[in-house]
Amino acid sequence: MTESFFTEMQRDALQEISNLAMGTAAKGLSELLDAFIELSVPRVRSVAIGEAAHALREMTGLDGAVTAVRQSFRSGIKGEALVICRSGEIADLAMLAQSLDGESSHETMGENELVFDIANVVTGACVSSILDQLGTTPVFSPPGLIGGGMSLDEVFRPDVLTWDMALLLEVNFSLEDRNFRVHLVMLMAQESIRIVRDALDALLGET
Repeated sequence: MTESFFTEMQRDALQEISNLAMGTAAKGLSELLDAFIELSVPRVRSVAIGEAAHALREMTGLDGAVTAVRQSFRSGIKGEALVICRSGEIADLAMLAQSLDGESSHETMGENELVFDIANVVTGACVSSILDQLGTTPVFSPPGLIGGGMSLDEVFRPDVLTWDMALLLEVNFSLEDRNFRVHLVMLMAQESIRIVRDALDALLGET
């Protein structure tokens, strides 16, 4: 596993940018679920795609069966955003959403649809905010379900994510007093990482 893509100052700057983006995403998630959202500290690693599952498991303790949604983004910077959560916790979240309001739109919504709602809010707000701070505006593809009840190794299969090396940027959101946590993972290929690095240097030069 390599950490060579970024200097310490660049990595710190990217983590600070991610902190600001997380606040935007957490606000949207809080409004969606009518619940207080707790945030993690963003973590950044440069990884081989074949090591991404191990790296994420090591960073977060996330193990067992998960459900994952992927959404591509492109601009000057392109990559994939993955929203991952434990499959066994999704039913609890659906019950929470249904209990909020008898007229809630989530009342007849299946678990997959609810996960798509979560993914849209978190990915749209967080990724857009990060890239906006880096001076570019992303265009998103429609989200797609990678699968449910699968392992992290299946989520990060090399035949699904075809890059050799990537930046793994992980943030997670949890509901206060609820057994549910959402992980957002941004993956960017090497050519995009070079653009991110240049943008970070420009930001650092302004401070």
